[in-house]
Amino acid sequence: MTESLDRATAAGDVALGAERAFLVVYPGAPDAPSRVIELGEGVEVVFGRSRTSTVMVDDDRVSRQHTRVVRRAGRIVVEDLGSRNGTRINGARIDAPVVVASGDAIGVGPAVAVVGLAGTPRPAVAVGGTSYLDERLHAEVDRSSRYHRALALVMVRLEGSPEARDQAVEQLAPLLRRMDVLAEYAPDEYAIVAPELDGAAAAVLAGALADAGKTAAATVRTGVAAYPADATTPDALISQARASLRRARTGRAPTPAPAPPVDAIVVDPRTRHLYELIERVAATQMTVLVLGETGVGKELVATALHRRSARAAGPLVQLNCASLPDTLLESELFGYERGAFTGADRRKIGFLEAASGGTLFLDEIGEMPAALQAKLLRVLEQRRIVRVGGTTEVAVDVRLVAATHRNLEDEVRAGRFREDLYFRISTFTLAVPPLRDRPRDLLPLAEHFARTFAAELGQPAPALSEDVRRALLAYRWPGNVRELRNAIERAVVMSSGESLGPEHLPERVLAVQPGGAVIPAGDGDMREQIAEVERAAIVAALEATGGNQTRAAERLGLSRRALIYKLEKHGLKAPPARR
Repeated sequence: MTESLDRATAAGDVALGAERAFLVVYPGAPDAPSRVIELGEGVEVVFGRSRTSTVMVDDDRVSRQHTRVVRRAGRIVVEDLGSRNGTRINGARIDAPVVVASGDAIGVGPAVAVVGLAGTPRPAVAVGGTSYLDERLHAEVDRSSRYHRALALVMVRLEGSPEARDQAVEQLAPLLRRMDVLAEYAPDEYAIVAPELDGAAAAVLAGALADAGKTAAATVRTGVAAYPADATTPDALISQARASLRRARTGRAPTPAPAPPVDAIVVDPRTRHLYELIERVAATQMTVLVLGETGVGKELVATALHRRSARAAGPLVQLNCASLPDTLLESELFGYERGAFTGADRRKIGFLEAASGGTLFLDEIGEMPAALQAKLLRVLEQRRIVRVGGTTEVAVDVRLVAATHRNLEDEVRAGRFREDLYFRISTFTLAVPPLRDRPRDLLPLAEHFARTFAAELGQPAPALSEDVRRALLAYRWPGNVRELRNAIERAVVMSSGESLGPEHLPERVLAVQPGGAVIPAGDGDMREQIAEVERAAIVAALEATGGNQTRAAERLGLSRRALIYKLEKHGLKAPPARR
C-alpha cells in the first residue's frame, strides 16, 4: 500500500461523530457539471456504468458496479467492487477497503470525487516526507490539468532557534485546510500543496503564514507558484516556488556567480549536433519548431537561436500557451483596445507587437485553441495583426520560434491542430534529446547547478561524491534538466557542507540501480544502507544527550520537528496518539 494510502487511513482513524461529510464529484465529461453528495451515517454511494448507480460514469473504463463509498461508524470507507481497471485514491490503486480523510481524491475512470468534511475542529496537519510531497503534487497537478482547477505550491523557510522553528510549525498547521498537504522539503524548509487556490489566494495564505511565525519568534519566508499561471508541471512549480523563496530570502532577485552562456555546457555528441544546427538556422529568418519532452530546455534553445541571429539586439519575448485560458491567451498575444471588454480601461500591446524587431517564443503551441491557430497563421503570412476590439491593422516584424512536447502530426490527424499552421511553423525543426539520451551532459550540468546554488547560499561549491555520481547516472530523469536542477538545489540546501552524498538526494533518485532497474525494497540496497547510517546517527545523538530531543536535534543539525519525524520514520518512538 502506498504512503498516501497509509496517511489517508491514519487520518481517517479520527471518528467523524456529528461532522458533516460530503463528496464533490467531477464526472470527467468535458461539459458535465460537478455535484455534491451528502454522506450521512450509513449512506452508501456507488459509482459505475450502470444506470442504477448513484453516480453513473458512462465510460468504457468503468465497470457496471465499480466503487462503493460508505460512511459507517463515523468513518468514510472506499471499496473497489472488483472492477477491471481498479479504484484509485490520490493516484494510487487500492486493493482493499480504505478509510479516507478530507481532501482525498477518489478516482473512478475519468471521474474524481473529493472527500469533504466540515463542522468540527480537526487534528493538526501531519508533516509528510519528500516522497509524499512528490506523490501528492503530481496527483494534484494531474487533477488541475484534467478539470481546469487552480492549484498553488507554497515553499516555507523557517529561521530562528530550534524551539522557535518547532513552535512556528505548530502555528502554521491550523492555517491549513484538510485538503492541503504539508511536507518537509529540506531541513527547516517545508512545502504546502494547496488545491483550489490561485496565485492571489496563495499570496494571502503566505502572508498569514509569515504572521504566524512572528508569534513563535521565528522568521517565516515564503515563495509561491500557481498552476497554471506560473508553471504547469510539478518540477516547474517547485522551480518557480523555490525561485520566489530565494527572492524572499535576499529581498531581491537572486544574483549568483556569473552563469555561463546558455549553451556553455555542451559535452554530449547529441547536444553538440543540436547546437551545430542552431548555428546554421539562427542566421536565417525561418520559423523554427522545437520539439522535446517537458523540462529538456526548449526555452534555452530559443534563447540561443535569438542570440545568434541578426535580431539579437531586439527583444526576446516568451509566452507559454498552456498557462492562460483561451480568451486571455488571445488578448495577451494580439493585445487589445480600450473598451474591448469589461476591465479594458486602456490599450494594451500584445506579445506579437512587443516582440517586433526580435523573436517571439511560443512555448507549448500544441495547447493553442483552433480559432487562435487560424489567426496566428494569418499573422505569419501577412505580418500584420489587429488588436482585440480594434479595426486597424498593425504591422509586426517578428521571428517565431515555437515549442511543444506533443506530437503535432498526431494532433493534426486528430483534428486538434491545423495542418497548414503545422507546415508553416515546422519550416525547420529542432529536436532536443531528453537528458537520459545525453548522459555526458548530466554530471557537468549537476556540477554547474551545485556551484550556482551554493553561491546563492554563500557556501563553498560542494563536490559530488562517487555514490552521488553513480546515482545520478543510473536515474532516468523523466523531468529532464528541470528535475535535475531541482534535485541538486535541494541537495545543496540539505548538505550545507563540502560534499553532496546520497542522503541528500530525493528518494526516487536512489531507488534505481546502475542500468536503470528499480531497486526492490528489502534487498540491502543503497537506500537501506543510508537509512541505517541515519538511524545510527540519531541513536548516538540521543544517547549522548540523555534522550533530550532538542539537544539531539542540535547535534544533528536538525530542527526538533524534523528529528521527531525521523524518529517515527525509523521506528524509534511510537507516533503520538491521535485525539
